[in-house]
Amino acid sequence: MATVPARSFVQSLAPEGAAARYATYGALVLFGSMLIAVAGKVTVPFWPVPATLQTLAIFVIAAAFGRKLALATLAAYMVEGAAGLPVFTNGGGLAYFAGPTTGYLAGFVVAAGLTGWAADRGLDRNAFKLFAVNLAGTAIILLLGAAWIAMVFGPEKALAWGVGPFIATDVIKAALAAAVVPAGWQIANLFRR
Repeated sequence: MATVPARSFVQSLAPEGAAARYATYGALVLFGSMLIAVAGKVTVPFWPVPATLQTLAIFVIAAAFGRKLALATLAAYMVEGAAGLPVFTNGGGLAYFAGPTTGYLAGFVVAAGLTGWAADRGLDRNAFKLFAVNLAGTAIILLLGAAWIAMVFGPEKALAWGVGPFIATDVIKAALAAAVVPAGWQIANLFRR
C-alpha cells in the first residue's frame, strides 16, 4: 500500500489549479518576507539583550510553508535587504552582508531550509518533533553567527557576543514557533470534518 507524501500546511490548503496555486505561493513569499522584516523591528525587552521576533517568524514560516517556499521567502528577504530596503533589524544594503550579522543571515536561510524540510515530511504536525527541529535550526543560526563574529572580531568574542546573549530567547522562540503550526493543523482538521 503506497503512502501519500506529507505536504506542508500551506501546500495542503493551496488552490488546486496551477495558476491560482502559484499566485498564492508568490503572494505568500512576499507576505512572508514582509513578516520577517516587521518581526526584525519588533523588540522584546529581555536580559541580557533585547530580542527581536525574527527567528520566531522564520520558524513559523518555514514550518507552515515547507522547504521550497521557505527558502524562496528567505531569498526574497535577502534580495530586498541587498537592494537597500530597510528589512533587516538595523536597515539594509549590500554593506549589511559584510557586517556583524552576516553569519546570522546565513543561519536564517539554513535553519529555514531545515525546518521546511521537516515540515515537508510531516514533522510540523507534532509540536515536540518540530521543537527539536527548531532547536537544531537555532543551533545552526547561533553557530554560523558566532563563527562570523569570530572571523570579524576574534574568537574570544564569539561566545560572549554571538551565542550567550541569545540562548534563552532563541529557545523560547523555537518553542513558540513549534506550537503555532501544529495548532494550525488541529484547527484546519476541525473544519475538514
